[in-house]
Amino acid sequence: MPSLDPSILTFDCFGTLIDWERGILTALQPTLRARSIILEDADVLERFARLEAAAEAGPYLPYRGVLGQVIDGLGEQLGFTATEAERDAFSESVLSWPPFPDTGPGLRALKTRFKLAVITNCDTDLFAATAKQFPVSFDEVITAEQVGSYKPSRKNFEVAFERLGVPRENILHVAQSLYHDIAPARELGLTTVWVNRRGNASGSGATPQATATPDYEVPDLRSLVELLGLL
Repeated sequence: MPSLDPSILTFDCFGTLIDWERGILTALQPTLRARSIILEDADVLERFARLEAAAEAGPYLPYRGVLGQVIDGLGEQLGFTATEAERDAFSESVLSWPPFPDTGPGLRALKTRFKLAVITNCDTDLFAATAKQFPVSFDEVITAEQVGSYKPSRKNFEVAFERLGVPRENILHVAQSLYHDIAPARELGLTTVWVNRRGNASGSGATPQATATPDYEVPDLRSLVELLGLL
């Protein structure tokens, strides 16, 4: 494994710092219950993963539009048509997706030694609102809206490299998604930490399945703080 001596930590946001699976399920269940559609949480998340990845792989559209396509796709699969109010509510639900309990303390500890940046598959204003839940500010923010593409596109990381202005060996990328983050980051020569939020749960949740080997694995940000010698 490479030595851990970064100057900058780059983070994925949703799934890594924000509990997006809880947020997704909370936002979708009223629409499903209203039509007496009963699905296991794992089924809902797997459908979300496929639909979101398909929407993000096409011509760029804002993340609110991505979520609109997701709920429309669910309707096609399950035999209903979402109302405009339901589409809007799901697209805006990002604003209420909660951080993991360890996110705030972890970021606060990491900020004492490292510069922090985020590379997020999100609209700029949605991230700005989400960031109000964090106890520290990020030194650099790269959103999908700014880049005009979504991870796993390498373009998002390339823009980050340009803005950060440091050698790649000085960057440690921290993320939950093997598909969106760990695989492309490894291909670009970054040292990576996989925050395995799902533990031993079956499936890959709200992200498509992918094969990638991170340099390090932790279950949460407290463990990352320990890994980096701050506890």
